[in-house]
Amino acid sequence: MSGIVVHLPEGNGGGTAVTLRLGPGERVRFGRGSATTPVELRLADEAVSRLAGEIRATDDHWQLSNLSATHGYLVENPEGAGEYLRVPPRRLGAPIPFEFSRVVLPSRRETPLSFQVFAPDHVYLDPHAAGGSWESRTLTAYSLDETATYFLVLVALCEPWLRDSSPVAVPTTPQVVERLRGHAAARTPLTARAVSAHIDYLADEKLRIGAPGPDAAGRADRRNGKREAVVGLALKFGIVTEEHLALLPPRPEQQPPEARG
Repeated sequence: MSGIVVHLPEGNGGGTAVTLRLGPGERVRFGRGSATTPVELRLADEAVSRLAGEIRATDDHWQLSNLSATHGYLVENPEGAGEYLRVPPRRLGAPIPFEFSRVVLPSRRETPLSFQVFAPDHVYLDPHAAGGSWESRTLTAYSLDETATYFLVLVALCEPWLRDSSPVAVPTTPQVVERLRGHAAARTPLTARAVSAHIDYLADEKLRIGAPGPDAAGRADRRNGKREAVVGLALKFGIVTEEHLALLPPRPEQQPPEARG
Protein backbone atom coordinates (compact mmCIF):
# COMPACT_ATOMS: atom_id res chain seq x y z
CA MET A 1 0.00 0.00 0.00
CA SER A 2 1.19 3.54 -0.73
CA GLY A 3 0.61 6.73 1.21
CA ILE A 4 -1.52 9.77 0.44
CA VAL A 5 -0.94 13.07 -1.34
CA VAL A 6 -2.33 16.33 0.10
CA HIS A 7 -2.46 19.24 -2.34
CA LEU A 8 -3.32 22.86 -1.52
CA PRO A 9 -3.86 24.78 -4.79
CA GLU A 10 -2.22 28.17 -5.24
CA GLY A 11 -4.23 31.02 -3.75
CA ASN A 12 -6.58 28.66 -1.89
CA GLY A 13 -5.01 29.38 1.45
CA GLY A 14 -3.23 32.64 0.94
CA GLY A 15 0.11 31.47 -0.45
CA THR A 16 1.74 29.30 -3.06
CA ALA A 17 0.67 25.76 -3.89
CA VAL A 18 1.73 23.08 -1.41
CA THR A 19 1.95 19.34 -2.02
CA LEU A 20 2.67 16.95 0.86
CA ARG A 21 3.17 13.18 0.77
CA LEU A 22 2.40 11.02 3.80
CA GLY A 23 3.30 7.39 4.35
CA PRO A 24 1.19 5.02 6.47
CA GLY A 25 1.08 6.26 10.05
CA GLU A 26 2.21 9.79 9.21
CA ARG A 27 0.15 12.87 10.04
CA VAL A 28 -0.23 16.43 8.79
CA ARG A 29 -1.86 19.26 10.73
CA PHE A 30 -3.77 22.06 9.01
CA GLY A 31 -5.10 25.41 10.13
CA ARG A 32 -4.26 29.11 10.34
CA GLY A 33 -1.20 28.37 12.45
CA SER A 34 0.93 30.72 14.54
CA ALA A 35 4.40 30.95 16.07
CA THR A 36 3.21 28.80 18.96
CA THR A 37 0.90 26.56 16.89
CA PRO A 38 2.86 25.32 13.87
CA VAL A 39 0.97 23.56 11.08
CA GLU A 40 2.21 21.78 7.97
CA LEU A 41 -0.70 23.00 5.81
CA ARG A 42 -1.37 26.70 6.43
CA LEU A 43 -4.82 28.10 5.60
CA ALA A 44 -4.74 31.89 5.92
CA ASP A 45 -8.35 32.72 6.73
CA GLU A 46 -9.71 34.37 9.86
CA ALA A 47 -12.55 31.84 10.08
CA VAL A 48 -10.11 28.93 10.34
CA SER A 49 -8.83 27.85 13.76
CA ARG A 50 -5.12 28.07 14.53
CA LEU A 51 -5.15 24.27 14.68
CA ALA A 52 -8.17 23.28 12.61
CA GLY A 53 -7.60 19.60 12.02
CA GLU A 54 -5.33 16.68 11.29
CA ILE A 55 -5.01 14.14 8.49
CA ARG A 56 -3.58 10.71 9.19
CA ALA A 57 -2.59 8.20 6.51
CA THR A 58 -3.25 4.50 7.16
CA ASP A 59 -2.49 1.40 5.11
CA ASP A 60 -5.61 1.53 2.94
CA HIS A 61 -7.41 4.86 3.62
CA TRP A 62 -6.99 8.14 5.48
CA GLN A 63 -8.61 9.70 8.51
CA LEU A 64 -9.70 13.26 9.20
CA SER A 65 -9.86 14.77 12.68
CA ASN A 66 -11.86 17.99 13.07
CA LEU A 67 -10.25 19.91 15.94
CA SER A 68 -12.59 22.91 15.61
CA ALA A 69 -15.04 23.41 18.45
CA THR A 70 -17.67 25.10 16.27
CA HIS A 71 -17.28 24.37 12.53
CA GLY A 72 -18.06 21.20 10.62
CA TYR A 73 -16.00 20.24 7.54
CA LEU A 74 -17.17 18.72 4.27
CA VAL A 75 -15.29 15.99 2.40
CA GLU A 76 -16.55 15.89 -1.18
CA ASN A 77 -16.02 13.22 -3.81
CA PRO A 78 -15.36 15.30 -6.98
CA GLU A 79 -15.52 12.10 -9.05
CA GLY A 80 -18.97 11.08 -7.78
CA ALA A 81 -22.54 12.25 -8.19
CA GLY A 82 -22.52 14.82 -5.40
CA GLU A 83 -21.28 12.42 -2.71
CA TYR A 84 -19.93 14.02 0.44
CA LEU A 85 -19.33 13.42 4.13
CA ARG A 86 -19.76 15.93 6.93
CA VAL A 87 -17.21 15.69 9.71
CA PRO A 88 -18.72 17.43 12.78
CA PRO A 89 -16.75 19.55 15.27
CA ARG A 90 -14.41 17.63 17.61
CA ARG A 91 -14.76 14.39 15.59
CA LEU A 92 -11.52 12.41 15.73
CA GLY A 93 -10.24 9.92 13.15
CA ALA A 94 -13.19 9.93 10.74
CA PRO A 95 -12.37 7.34 8.01
CA ILE A 96 -12.67 8.75 4.47
CA PRO A 97 -13.57 6.17 1.78
CA PHE A 98 -13.09 8.28 -1.37
CA GLU A 99 -10.04 7.73 -3.55
CA PHE A 100 -9.92 11.42 -4.43
CA SER A 101 -11.38 13.98 -2.03
CA ARG A 102 -11.86 17.71 -1.63
CA VAL A 103 -11.86 18.94 1.97
CA VAL A 104 -13.94 22.12 2.26
CA LEU A 105 -13.77 24.43 5.28
CA PRO A 106 -16.08 27.33 6.19
CA SER A 107 -14.43 30.67 5.45
CA ARG A 108 -15.05 34.38 4.94
CA ARG A 109 -14.03 34.11 1.28
CA GLU A 110 -16.38 34.36 -1.69
CA THR A 111 -15.13 31.00 -2.93
CA PRO A 112 -14.85 27.92 -0.67
CA LEU A 113 -11.58 27.27 1.09
CA SER A 114 -10.48 23.76 0.17
CA PHE A 115 -7.62 21.37 -0.43
CA GLN A 116 -7.38 17.98 -2.13
CA VAL A 117 -6.41 14.56 -0.81
CA PHE A 118 -5.43 11.61 -3.01
CA ALA A 119 -6.05 8.43 -1.03
CA PRO A 120 -3.92 5.30 -0.71
CA ASP A 121 -4.06 3.03 -3.72
CA HIS A 122 -7.39 1.17 -3.83
CA VAL A 123 -6.60 -2.48 -4.53
CA TYR A 124 -8.81 -4.65 -6.75
CA LEU A 125 -8.88 -8.37 -7.44
CA ASP A 126 -7.84 -9.55 -10.87
CA PRO A 127 -11.25 -10.13 -12.57
CA HIS A 128 -9.87 -13.30 -14.17
CA ALA A 129 -8.67 -14.80 -10.90
CA ALA A 130 -11.70 -14.69 -8.62
CA GLY A 131 -12.47 -17.43 -6.11
CA GLY A 132 -10.28 -19.38 -3.74
CA SER A 133 -8.81 -18.24 -0.44
CA TRP A 134 -7.60 -14.66 0.06
CA GLU A 135 -4.00 -15.87 0.19
CA SER A 136 -4.32 -17.54 -3.22
CA ARG A 137 -6.04 -14.68 -5.01
CA THR A 138 -4.27 -12.50 -7.55
CA LEU A 139 -4.38 -8.70 -7.29
CA THR A 140 -4.17 -6.30 -10.20
CA ALA A 141 -0.69 -4.81 -10.61
CA TYR A 142 -2.03 -1.33 -11.36
CA SER A 143 -5.33 -0.44 -9.68
CA LEU A 144 -6.80 2.46 -11.62
CA ASP A 145 -10.35 3.75 -11.50
CA GLU A 146 -11.43 4.38 -15.08
CA THR A 147 -14.13 6.80 -13.90
CA ALA A 148 -11.61 9.05 -12.09
CA THR A 149 -10.25 12.33 -13.41
CA TYR A 150 -6.66 11.10 -13.16
CA PHE A 151 -7.50 8.30 -15.62
CA LEU A 152 -9.02 10.86 -18.00
CA VAL A 153 -5.74 12.81 -17.82
CA LEU A 154 -3.85 9.59 -18.57
CA VAL A 155 -6.00 8.89 -21.64
CA ALA A 156 -5.40 12.43 -22.91
CA LEU A 157 -1.65 11.93 -22.51
CA CYS A 158 -1.77 8.65 -24.45
CA GLU A 159 -4.15 9.84 -27.19
CA PRO A 160 -1.53 10.85 -29.83
CA TRP A 161 0.09 7.39 -29.75
CA LEU A 162 -3.24 5.57 -29.87
CA ARG A 163 -4.56 7.61 -32.79
CA ASP A 164 -1.38 7.93 -34.88
CA SER A 165 0.52 4.72 -33.94
CA SER A 166 3.80 6.60 -34.23
CA PRO A 167 6.20 8.25 -31.75
CA VAL A 168 5.22 11.87 -31.17
CA ALA A 169 5.91 14.43 -28.48
CA VAL A 170 4.04 13.83 -25.24
CA PRO A 171 1.23 16.39 -24.76
CA THR A 172 2.16 19.28 -22.50
CA THR A 173 0.14 20.16 -19.43
CA PRO A 174 -1.55 23.15 -21.17
CA GLN A 175 -2.42 20.86 -24.10
CA VAL A 176 -4.07 18.38 -21.73
CA VAL A 177 -6.03 21.23 -20.09
CA GLU A 178 -7.25 22.36 -23.51
CA ARG A 179 -8.05 18.79 -24.63
CA LEU A 180 -10.26 18.16 -21.58
CA ARG A 181 -11.92 21.57 -21.62
CA GLY A 182 -15.70 21.22 -21.45
CA HIS A 183 -15.67 17.54 -20.54
CA ALA A 184 -19.14 16.54 -19.36
CA ALA A 185 -17.88 14.81 -16.21
CA ALA A 186 -15.87 17.81 -14.99
CA ARG A 187 -17.79 19.90 -12.46
CA THR A 188 -15.14 22.62 -12.63
CA PRO A 189 -12.58 23.28 -15.40
CA LEU A 190 -9.25 21.56 -14.91
CA THR A 191 -6.36 23.94 -14.30
CA ALA A 192 -2.73 23.35 -15.22
CA ARG A 193 -1.85 22.81 -11.55
CA ALA A 194 -4.67 20.29 -11.16
CA VAL A 195 -3.47 18.35 -14.21
CA SER A 196 0.09 18.38 -12.86
CA ALA A 197 -1.17 17.04 -9.53
CA HIS A 198 -3.01 14.21 -11.31
CA ILE A 199 0.16 13.35 -13.29
CA ASP A 200 2.20 13.30 -10.08
CA TYR A 201 -0.40 11.01 -8.48
CA LEU A 202 -0.31 8.66 -11.46
CA ALA A 203 3.48 8.52 -11.52
CA ASP A 204 4.18 8.35 -7.79
CA GLU A 205 1.23 6.43 -6.40
CA LYS A 206 -0.70 4.56 -9.10
CA LEU A 207 2.03 3.45 -11.53
CA ARG A 208 4.91 3.73 -9.03
CA ILE A 209 7.38 5.28 -11.45
CA GLY A 210 10.61 6.58 -9.95
CA ALA A 211 11.60 10.21 -10.40
CA PRO A 212 14.04 11.04 -13.26
CA GLY A 213 17.69 10.78 -12.31
CA PRO A 214 19.81 13.62 -10.87
CA ASP A 215 21.40 14.28 -14.26
CA ALA A 216 18.09 15.66 -15.58
CA ALA A 217 18.71 19.13 -17.03
CA GLY A 218 16.10 20.89 -14.94
CA ARG A 219 12.58 21.03 -13.62
CA ALA A 220 10.98 21.17 -17.09
CA ASP A 221 13.00 18.14 -18.22
CA ARG A 222 12.01 16.21 -15.10
CA ARG A 223 8.35 17.03 -15.69
CA ASN A 224 8.60 15.92 -19.34
CA GLY A 225 10.38 12.74 -18.27
CA LYS A 226 7.63 11.92 -15.79
CA ARG A 227 4.90 12.38 -18.41
CA GLU A 228 6.81 10.26 -20.94
CA ALA A 229 7.37 7.50 -18.38
CA VAL A 230 3.66 7.47 -17.46
CA VAL A 231 2.62 7.22 -21.12
CA GLY A 232 5.23 4.56 -21.89
CA LEU A 233 4.15 2.26 -19.06
CA ALA A 234 0.42 2.76 -19.72
CA LEU A 235 0.83 1.80 -23.38
CA LYS A 236 3.26 -1.08 -22.88
CA PHE A 237 0.99 -2.85 -20.40
CA GLY A 238 -2.27 -1.99 -22.14
CA ILE A 239 -3.55 0.10 -19.24
CA VAL A 240 -4.92 2.55 -21.80
CA THR A 241 -6.22 1.26 -25.13
CA GLU A 242 -8.07 2.67 -28.13
CA GLU A 243 -11.38 1.82 -26.47
CA HIS A 244 -10.62 4.37 -23.75
CA LEU A 245 -10.51 7.20 -26.29
CA ALA A 246 -14.31 7.26 -26.07
CA LEU A 247 -13.89 8.82 -22.60
CA LEU A 248 -12.46 12.00 -24.14
CA PRO A 249 -14.62 14.84 -25.46
CA PRO A 250 -14.88 15.05 -29.27
CA ARG A 251 -11.93 16.66 -31.01
CA PRO A 252 -12.65 19.99 -32.74
CA GLU A 253 -12.66 18.39 -36.18
CA GLN A 254 -15.28 15.90 -34.96
CA GLN A 255 -17.71 18.58 -33.75
CA PRO A 256 -20.42 20.10 -35.91
CA PRO A 257 -19.53 23.59 -37.22
CA GLU A 258 -21.97 25.36 -34.89
CA ALA A 259 -20.29 23.75 -31.82
CA ARG A 260 -16.81 25.01 -32.72
CA GLY A 261 -17.65 28.60 -32.09
